[in-house]
Amino acid sequence: MRSYFQKFRGEHAPLAAKANIKEIAFAWGGGFIAIALIGFLTQSLEYPLILGSFGASCVLLFGFPKSPFSQPRNVIAGHFLSTLIGLIFFHLIGDMWWSMALALATALAVMLATNTVHPPAGSNPIIVFLLGAPWTFLITPTLIGAVILVIVALFYLNLKKSLVYPSYWV
Repeated sequence: MRSYFQKFRGEHAPLAAKANIKEIAFAWGGGFIAIALIGFLTQSLEYPLILGSFGASCVLLFGFPKSPFSQPRNVIAGHFLSTLIGLIFFHLIGDMWWSMALALATALAVMLATNTVHPPAGSNPIIVFLLGAPWTFLITPTLIGAVILVIVALFYLNLKKSLVYPSYWV
């Protein structure tokens, strides 16, 4: 039992390298443009295209564009599958704490099994339950919003000469 709790002390690994000011400014610009566009479209069209988890998606897309979690298949499929699972559990099983927990655990397992892990999407089943979201939530804001994020990332990230985005599609 003692060795178990000793693990809590960590491995004493070094911190990850700190981003330089140019990388920080570039990431800031991408996050700003992506959320500004989605926010503008939401307000102009009076149609919901924004999702709270998209903020965390921007952290990955613009801060860590080479991460597997930031690739288009992961962003789009991760958001889509997690929201779908949240909607299935919410509408077919019901609005109970244990159903929400099962939805989240199932979304995690499905993302792992399909190699579409996108950590921000893990919050989507919980968002579905908190909002009491309708089935249409799968298309808007989830799918359309995730696609817009990836389109912005494609155009913005490839402005940087030293970067190619995406690393892969499928």
